[in-house]
Amino acid sequence: MKTYYQLCVLVGLVLRVHSGPVPQSIVKDDEEFAKNYLKRLYHMNEEKKTSFGRKASEMGLKLSQMQQFFGLKVTGILDDETMEMMKKPRCGVPDVAAYKSRAFTNKWSTNKLTYRIENYTPDMSVAEVDDSITRALQVWARVSSLKFTRIYSGVADIMISFVVRDHRDGSPFDGPNGILAHAFFPSPGIGGDAHFDDDETFTFKSSRGYNLFIVAAHEFGHSLGLDHSNVPGALMYPTYSYSNPDTFVLPRDDVNRIRALYGTSTVNPDKPDPVPPVTPNACDPNLVLDAVTTLRGEKLFFKDRFFWRVHPQLTDTEQYLIKFFWPQLPDNIDAAFEHTSADLVYIIKGQKVWALSGYDIVRSTNLRSFGLPASVTQIDAALYDQYSSKLLFFVGGSYYSYDMNRKVMDRGFPKLVTTSFPRVTNKVTAAFQEYGYYYIFSGPNVFQYNNGRLRNIVKSNHFLRC
Repeated sequence: MKTYYQLCVLVGLVLRVHSGPVPQSIVKDDEEFAKNYLKRLYHMNEEKKTSFGRKASEMGLKLSQMQQFFGLKVTGILDDETMEMMKKPRCGVPDVAAYKSRAFTNKWSTNKLTYRIENYTPDMSVAEVDDSITRALQVWARVSSLKFTRIYSGVADIMISFVVRDHRDGSPFDGPNGILAHAFFPSPGIGGDAHFDDDETFTFKSSRGYNLFIVAAHEFGHSLGLDHSNVPGALMYPTYSYSNPDTFVLPRDDVNRIRALYGTSTVNPDKPDPVPPVTPNACDPNLVLDAVTTLRGEKLFFKDRFFWRVHPQLTDTEQYLIKFFWPQLPDNIDAAFEHTSADLVYIIKGQKVWALSGYDIVRSTNLRSFGLPASVTQIDAALYDQYSSKLLFFVGGSYYSYDMNRKVMDRGFPKLVTTSFPRVTNKVTAAFQEYGYYYIFSGPNVFQYNNGRLRNIVKSNHFLRC
């Protein structure tokens, strides 16, 4: 019997947003789900009736390990925050690899590898599958010394197939919206192979279903010897999140890790690669945010591909990819604001505007619908005053005021920002209102105003609980 390491199992689960008490039946289901999660991903032993006390202690230990890996508050208790993290779409390679006493060193002994596509999914054309697989492998070849050659018969280093249910590798798939795919670390036999669940819906360029390029690129990272990263935004982070295949650039964390195994690319040395994106640090004193908005008592802080959630009832700041919640939204947004009386949040980039109800996109419109002149093609920030129903748009050194009730632009605008917000001499980068106070972000600084008077100046990371 061949010995091999199972790598990645991407689980498509629906995120739960708690809006009230959870029914007892759901709690019991969650507890059972959590036990299976810890058994699969943190090597928790099977439960034994005669060792309840030891089992309870072991579950607390495994919960603590999981919480530490994901940057949650380490309690050893199955709380709502931990349960929400467990419910995210993710890969099934055990995260406990991060706790091993020595670094994982499985790798191929050569940098010249072969791959073979054994069959195809009916969801996509043959050309689309070929293109997705080729580009997913090139994600890794572009930044390392690896080279991939396709073969059409025989046994390749990386055998790629679309299968369903029990496909005789010891890890059966479970039908639609469950396990998406798995792959295996480098080793003889099945090592390096990648299997995709053909009961799922795979897509070529769309954000709907599961994008084959993104799933495959993640799986091939495991096929090459990489375990999971605990850096949000990394391709090898355990959770699945859509990215546009046409603009995808391998993040810095993944670049560093693959180069540690296989060295640096020598292809096109005179043509520099795109700069790998990095995950922003919430506690960076020079942090400049793209946008800030409230959302039903929470605050959302946007930066590049990411946003942080700050909830008054939670002690930890949570960081997510924008596309994890909203695959249709762009990265690097310009502005955001909450229209509290309508219970909507608006996201703005360029001339495009998206309206969200909770975490659902309900409609889209354009910036001109707010009465801005045609000369304004992009804004820097937006703020909605729930007391006056005025919506402020910041553009360069000026700002406009729009009456959300009457649906007209107020007369006498634009005005200079400094006339209403003294000390803000540079571009406004974000803004929001809370408890009657205006918070105007300019670079890394935040200016707090009340009734037109400056009350305080803090750093952006002040709101991120640093």
